[in-house]
This record gives sequence, structure tokens and C-alpha cells, in this order.
Amino acid sequence: ANLIFIISLAMGTTITISSNHWVLAWTGLEINTLAILPLISKSHHPRAIEAATKYFLTQAAASALVLFSSMTNAWQTGQWDITQLTHPTSCLILTAAIAMKLGLVPFHFWFPEVLQGSPLTTGLLLSTIMKLPPIALLYMTSPSLNPTLLTTLAILSTALGGWMGLNQTQIRKILAFSSISHLGWMTAVVIYNPKLTLLNFYLYVVMTVAVFLALNTMKVLKLSTLMTAWTKTPSLNAMLLLTLLSLAGLPPLTGFMPKWLIIQELTKQDMASTATLIALLSLLSLFFYLRLAYCTTITLPPHTTNHMKQWRTGKPTSIMIAIL
Repeated sequence: ANLIFIISLAMGTTITISSNHWVLAWTGLEINTLAILPLISKSHHPRAIEAATKYFLTQAAASALVLFSSMTNAWQTGQWDITQLTHPTSCLILTAAIAMKLGLVPFHFWFPEVLQGSPLTTGLLLSTIMKLPPIALLYMTSPSLNPTLLTTLAILSTALGGWMGLNQTQIRKILAFSSISHLGWMTAVVIYNPKLTLLNFYLYVVMTVAVFLALNTMKVLKLSTLMTAWTKTPSLNAMLLLTLLSLAGLPPLTGFMPKWLIIQELTKQDMASTATLIALLSLLSLFFYLRLAYCTTITLPPHTTNHMKQWRTGKPTSIMIAIL
């Protein structure tokens, strides 16, 4: 059964990416949404069912907006071609729809909740393959979209993606806010250099796949379990550390390259202030990446917590005698 859903996912993504007609692109998005729902809810846990419901409602609303935007454009211009989106109202509606599909601020609330309610393998699909069709639509329609609106969404996403990830202890939620922050970087440059957005997305996918697969192998979902994971797989832990630092965009590693190129491109476009702002805001997300990386290197004995529990539940009288 899983194979059918994965084939449907691949088919839906391919249809959307390769389509020129809005209705075909919408069909691909709908196939994608319907194929991922059983994968989210397969554990039958109430949290998973809630995540699947949230995902379905937001994606259905976003798909309806895509269809509404293309119909408005076709009504005004007689064009159903994706690249011929010229009507201003249609452009605004489509921007909102793509932001909702991707989980950009202010349409981001569903994404951390859905990722938290999904298994790690499904979370991997949600963070990577499911982002590809909306990114492709953004790439194809980028010349027509409103630069001010996209820049605003980008700055808000980078800010809130970093800020809201600071107090999280659940790794899936941290990765969700990391995704929102990265999407902010991609949105900032999509109008000026769409190919750079794709490069950033591809590198983000490679690094996120590595992180999710490492966490899945170690069966880690929280920061507390990550602290003791080094005993089971020390070499994988070292690789996870490097991947997290790369995802953070630290200079010697691959993840720094797209950020550097985006800052360079924005500076060329006389948007140095925007570049400076998103670079400073990404320091917020750097903090929680470093915290994750620190948790992978911390050498905590695996049974410390049990000893602490035994100590805490000891009889008060014996503790008092020991102190005296």
C-alpha cells in the first residue's frame, strides 16, 4: 500500500512540475495532498489523525486559491498558461496560495503541528518532496509576482522561523521552524534570480534528508534522547553534527554557499538592507542549530536519568542522616 502512495506522490509532483496549464498543475497538487494523507495518519494515533486533518484543510484551501487565482486570470486575460499570469489580483491570490502550501509566515501555523504529528519518514517527505511543486510554481510565475509582498513574507519567515524554534525541545518542531526559515531565504531571491532559489532548495533537501535519516536510524525525537544517542552510533552522531552545522550555514560547509550567493545577489539588486536583515535574523536559527549540534556531542552517560530518579525517590530520613 505504501508503494502506491509513494508512486502517487511522485506522479503528482511530476505532473505539477511539467505542466503548462493551471488545471493540470492543480490536479498534480491535489494528487499529492491525497497521497500523503494516509502516510501521515497510518499510526492511527489521535495526534497523527489531527495532523492529517490540519494538513488536508490547509492544502485544500491553498489548492482552491490556486484554482481561483488561475480562473480570475483566465477571465481577465483569456490565458490558462502558467507563465502568462499577468492580472495583479490573481498574482496576489497565487502568492497567498503558494505561501500557504509552503508554510511561509503568516500561513505557517499548520506546518510544525503536522510535522510533529507525523512519523520521521513522512516528515521527511513533507519537508522535501511536498515543497517541490509549490516551489516550481513560484519559479514559473516569479516574473509576475509582487516584489514587496515576497520580500515581506521572506523577512517574516526568516524572523519567525528562527524566533519560534528557540524554545522547542521536540526535534521535529525544530526542523519545521528550520524549514520555514530556509524558505524565507528562497522567497527573498526568487524574483531576482530564480535559479538561485532552486539551488538553495536542492541543497536544503540533501541536508534535510541526511538529518531525518540519521534521526530515524537513531530513533531520536527529543533533545533529551539525542544527548544519549552517541553511545549507540558514535560515527553517525558525528555526521549528524556536521550536517546540522551545514544546515545552519556555517562558512566551511556546503550550507553556507547558497546564503552567500543570495546575499551577493540581493546586494547587486540594491537590496543590501534586506540582505543584512535576513542574515542577522538567521542568527536566531543558528542558535538552535548549535544547541542541536551540542546535544549530539554531549557525552552524557546513558543511565544518568535513572540514577537521578532513584536518588530523588529515596527516603527523606536516610538522606537527612547522610547529611548529618
